[in-house]
Amino acid sequence: MKKTSPNIKGLITGIIMIVVSILIYLTRGGYDNNLQYIAYAIYVSGVMWALYDYYQSNAENKSFKSFFSIGFKCFIAVTFLMVLFTFIFNLVDPSLKEQMATNYQKDLEGKGNYTPVEINKMVQTAKDYFNIQITSRAIFGYLLIGAMVTVIGSVLFSQQQQRREHKK
Repeated sequence: MKKTSPNIKGLITGIIMIVVSILIYLTRGGYDNNLQYIAYAIYVSGVMWALYDYYQSNAENKSFKSFFSIGFKCFIAVTFLMVLFTFIFNLVDPSLKEQMATNYQKDLEGKGNYTPVEINKMVQTAKDYFNIQITSRAIFGYLLIGAMVTVIGSVLFSQQQQRREHKK
């Protein structure tokens, strides 16, 4: 039986995250709720799935480096899908940009530090860069979470592998 590669596990994980994210958006009318943590739990589970399968495999020389390589392949695939989804979703649903602009304008007006002309200019600039900014945050966030989970999982599994080898 052929094992599923870490890249494919990442793609499967990413697709599940996208489906869950869309369901959350459609049922709750947005992402401003705690249900979005379900997608992050799926992300963590996907990376751990890849690491665990590698731990259970017959591969030789299972070190931190090899575990990290497996996790990296998985989380890069997830990151790619989620960033692509974020970019496309924000293009398709312009209401998110308008909602951000409205909230930003209210925030600026509440501070009382800006003239109406300045506020309009700042809001327009925020709208112009909205998709780039959200996509950049997605890239950074998914890479950071993926790297942290991979490091922690790699440490745990490589230590467990060392214990297993010392018992032999």
